[in-house]
Amino acid sequence: MHSSDQYELIDGSPDVADYVRLRTLSGLSPKTEEQARGAIAGSWSFRHVRDETGQTVAMGRVVGDGTWYFLIADMATLPEHQGRGLGGKLLDALLGDIRRLAPEGAYVTLTADPPGRRLYESRGFSDVAPDRTGMHLVIGTSHADEVISQP
Repeated sequence: MHSSDQYELIDGSPDVADYVRLRTLSGLSPKTEEQARGAIAGSWSFRHVRDETGQTVAMGRVVGDGTWYFLIADMATLPEHQGRGLGGKLLDALLGDIRRLAPEGAYVTLTADPPGRRLYESRGFSDVAPDRTGMHLVIGTSHADEVISQP
């Protein structure tokens, strides 16, 4: 079993191959290398974790405008490294960046999968409902394209 001191928290993104691998193996939706390059380039803040062998085993990032709106995204830990506090370390580092660099009043949002809910709640996140409804649109799906192409 790994102890937390056998991990290194790195300020910056993993490489494209590790980004794609982590998303897929941790259960997030798979992304292409092109999407990975865009995600890495478009991030406001990024952290990843390496184990003692140098393998990237976890990551998380922030997308945002740098002033008031921030989205926590791509929180992913390889299954064999879950339960060791890596998600908490990543989230704390990302929130630390926002607290340190963004003006007061920054709005931080995320979409939590059920296994991550407890982590996010422990850092003060709460449901937006009943005030708001979470929604999404995936471009390239038949329904989304039909609606968009209507006159």
